[in-house]
Amino acid sequence: MCGIAGMLAAELAAAPDMEAVQRMCDAMVHRGPDDHGYFRDGPCALGHRRLSIIDLRPEAAQPMTNEDDSIAVIVNGEIYNFQALRRELERKGHTFKSRSDSEVVVHLYEEEGVDFLDRLRGMYAIALWDGPRKRLVLARDRFGKKPLFYHVGADGLVFASELGALAASGHFERRPDIDAIDAFLCLQYVPSPLTGFTGVRKLPAGSRLVCEGGRIGEPKPYFRLRFD
Repeated sequence: MCGIAGMLAAELAAAPDMEAVQRMCDAMVHRGPDDHGYFRDGPCALGHRRLSIIDLRPEAAQPMTNEDDSIAVIVNGEIYNFQALRRELERKGHTFKSRSDSEVVVHLYEEEGVDFLDRLRGMYAIALWDGPRKRLVLARDRFGKKPLFYHVGADGLVFASELGALAASGHFERRPDIDAIDAFLCLQYVPSPLTGFTGVRKLPAGSRLVCEGGRIGEPKPYFRLRFD
């Protein structure tokens, strides 16, 4: 299952709250009891709780980085077409450290930029940090199989795989969202992007959120279901 969490500080020169990222990961031990890992570069911090499935070796631990450690990624889920993508990327000269499906994401991003999502087939929630560009990319799979929650406030952006983990960050006030409660009473579920907390949002299915150069972006769809 795995769990991902992280923070992007409000200012490029500011430091992310690593203790908050650790608290969020600690709150998701049940999602990833096998291992945990952290990455920090400038204003960004990433954390991962690991459930080992495809490659059980330490080389497959996350966060994963590219060859020069300038780009890092954390993934919750599974990339179904990773073997074909890996063969293609190896032909282009990319070097892999593991046999994990998640590692193709960081190298595919090197080739495709933020459009790398168009090539992925699977169920996933992804957070990728591009250090040279000071760019954070958050993304969910096309049908929202894997969850991702986030909050934007004065301290910056915090995100996690679970609401409870996000609450453990301590970076937002836990106030009920009346619109979300109303929707639940009417529909028996809370539609995206609403959650139970004011100011906390679900990243919609088939969407990405790109933060770059100190600016926190808005979710934008990279996939739309077509019926023609």
